[in-house]
Amino acid sequence: MSNVVAITAIAAGGDGVGRLADGRAVFVARTAPGERVRLRDGVRLHKTFARGQLAEVVAPGADRVTAACPHYTGDRCGGCQLQHMTYEAQLAAKRAIVGDALRRIAKLDLADPEIVEAVEEWRYRAKLSMSVKAVGRSDSRTVGFHPYDRPAAVFALLDCHVADFRLTALWRELRPQLALLPAKLTHLTLRLDREGRRHVIAESAGEPWQNAATLRDALNLPDRDAVICWWQPVDGAARVMAGPATGFPATAFEPINPEMGVIARRWAVEQLGDLRGAVVWDLYGGIGDTAVELAERGAQVVSVDADEQAIDWARGRNVPRPVRFIAGRAEDVISTLPEPSAVVVNPPRGGLHWNVTLRLTGDPVGRLVYISCDPATLARDLHRLSATYRVTAVRAFDLFPQTAHVETVAALEAA
Repeated sequence: MSNVVAITAIAAGGDGVGRLADGRAVFVARTAPGERVRLRDGVRLHKTFARGQLAEVVAPGADRVTAACPHYTGDRCGGCQLQHMTYEAQLAAKRAIVGDALRRIAKLDLADPEIVEAVEEWRYRAKLSMSVKAVGRSDSRTVGFHPYDRPAAVFALLDCHVADFRLTALWRELRPQLALLPAKLTHLTLRLDREGRRHVIAESAGEPWQNAATLRDALNLPDRDAVICWWQPVDGAARVMAGPATGFPATAFEPINPEMGVIARRWAVEQLGDLRGAVVWDLYGGIGDTAVELAERGAQVVSVDADEQAIDWARGRNVPRPVRFIAGRAEDVISTLPEPSAVVVNPPRGGLHWNVTLRLTGDPVGRLVYISCDPATLARDLHRLSATYRVTAVRAFDLFPQTAHVETVAALEAA
């Protein structure tokens, strides 16, 4: 069997796709459509597909470029998957990933959707989530990301080219102070909030983070007073250990690309049409950004999210008309909500809970918008919803340049 294959497409997850001599699809990371590549020995064969590792690019494709980030090649960083491709090729790949999921899983006769390109291709992330690994039996530890082909390993992060400069500046100051982080640190997250404050969230088991104030005082930053240190116990709620307690829930879900999140959200709400006086559900609403957008359009909004801290913060927001914010799981409270004219859902990567799907299909609403961060679960849910809805519009948004992730918004109406 030849170990040279032609790459024809990019699969969900970012691997290139080719065919082995026996016809099986083979997935190969860090390859691009239109090129021929040689695989390392030891291709892992499964019943209907295979996984191979890139040994050599025999004939580069027209879309291949040199990755900007040294970690991408030197440490085989798993945070990005598509830095080796031109941005135009990344957009085409994401359109195809969404289109394939809609046709293959949702069984919809749709072309690849239009995609809205990112405002910024680099330095857009407002959040950095790092893993921690002990170094042997010493007290030292490595804080950084996982190599894509060794998920149990962690390499030391120096810079992340897709992270906001303000976060990487904070990380440069933190790196020499790792000894001041909790002894049993498991994850470290840096986050930039909408007011420009920077948050350090240390997740650990054991005793609370005692050195947070000392670490904060050691930071040589012009706005050090706006840095907030949080301790996140493994089995409890995060709390501020140093810095101003603003009430902003640093552990709540927010788009990591805030500017593109606004663009996607506004298009989603526009698909609902005239909302004046209409009751609208905002399910999986987080800190209330979609609820505010709906209220500004005159809707009577009921917003639901399982994160109590997010809901507490949302209740204090300045909105043009009252919004009812409910802390609870959508599947648990949906039967108690007032009858809606329209619904917006923005579920986590796993998609809609089955009980939510049953309610939406059993008693269809006139207009439904689904905001998704995973094309496969979106397609699965659209197939389930197709019993009583039809899709009227789909658009993709590139919230995650240099990665294989893509945001998709689908508008539906009762069939």
